[in-house]
Amino acid sequence: MKIKPLSDRVLIEPIKEEKKKGGIILPETVEKERPQEGKVIAVGPGKKDDSGKLMPMNVKKGDKVLFTKYGPNEIKVEDKEYLIAREEDILAIIE
Repeated sequence: MKIKPLSDRVLIEPIKEEKKKGGIILPETVEKERPQEGKVIAVGPGKKDDSGKLMPMNVKKGDKVLFTKYGPNEIKVEDKEYLIAREEDILAIIE
């Protein structure tokens, strides 16, 4: 199945990092915090301004991004979890 985001939405594959405290790696089941980093899988065409002009997106496929914790919506496609976020929910591109 192929997903193409609409408008200013972005499809993100969350990056789940192992939590470390004092040199001990904690398994994912200990802390069920939602990840805030991910890789952009697909990007919509952009949002239109008041005059109807298409505003280009600031992120592109392949970017590693930092996003708001509870902004994106969770979806599951073929047993794989993704997030769909508006561009305004993306805080930064990680380089």
